[in-house]
Amino acid sequence: MKTKVAIVAGGNSSEYEVSLRSAGNIKNTLDKNLYDAVIVLIHGDKWQAVVSDTEKYDIDKNDFSYADADGKHVFDFAYITIHGTPGENGIVQGYFELLGMKYSCCGVLAAALTFNKYMCNRYLESVGANPAPAVWLHKGEEADPEKIIAVTGLPCFVKSNVSGSSFGVSKVTRMEDVEAAVANAFAEGDEVIVESFLKGTEVTCGIYKTKDKTIVLPLTEVVSKNEFFDFNAKYNGQSEEITPARLDAALTADIQARTSRYYDALDCKGLVRIDYIITEDGIPHVLEVNTTPGMTDTSFIPQQVRAAGLSLTDVFTDIIEDAKIR
Repeated sequence: MKTKVAIVAGGNSSEYEVSLRSAGNIKNTLDKNLYDAVIVLIHGDKWQAVVSDTEKYDIDKNDFSYADADGKHVFDFAYITIHGTPGENGIVQGYFELLGMKYSCCGVLAAALTFNKYMCNRYLESVGANPAPAVWLHKGEEADPEKIIAVTGLPCFVKSNVSGSSFGVSKVTRMEDVEAAVANAFAEGDEVIVESFLKGTEVTCGIYKTKDKTIVLPLTEVVSKNEFFDFNAKYNGQSEEITPARLDAALTADIQARTSRYYDALDCKGLVRIDYIITEDGIPHVLEVNTTPGMTDTSFIPQQVRAAGLSLTDVFTDIIEDAKIR
């Protein structure tokens, strides 16, 4: 009997549309002989199973089921591909824990920690990571440009602490622009992080582990055509993405080993992507950890899977079958 999989997508952040694209690619890629997949869209209080373009049914949140003319349908597994709240910060994971339903990614603690960029990077310092100096701001807190710049220097990056896909990100080169950049970032959430600018080569590394194996994927080097890797660079073709990255074997192995170590330190599960800047002294600095990374056809992870000579269909099967027995 096929496993009935809910591909949980949407969410409440600016990353809604990207999540839908990821969900579509996952559904098209899953092994049709093993899985019967339905996309479940979550947006605020509206949760719907999208069976087809014309068939959408409300989810009963008591047991994460839906009913149509053929009766009640209960899912066996949830593949979470929400890039933002509430699917990347531990809330949906907690819901599935309460139901006793197996799901694809990190548990509640790991998801909540990695979603908070500032706290995650401070924690990773304890296992040898080198994050940029940073300041953490909360909504309602006064943003004192002089105090901020005393920590981060100029230039610096201002971005939401609880959002992704480069929404609300500003590169600041003048102290007088700090307050406006902070206000822009607060439009994406109630927390903002201001980080020192690290000049160097940006790379990203995907990884997943099962009970039986560890797969660390080839690195992707990101060369933005814009001033930095913003939303258009990430999703609208305004960057060059080179997989495998143009690094020597030793540095590549070092970053892959770091990725595996950080994955374990955070108690990650499923597919994870960790982003780095390699500064001119050759030191990799962790930028952030993505526990529900983009899965559109052009996203980093699918690129890396292809470069590794693997099948994305087989990768999804690995993750689902491993999670089912956890």
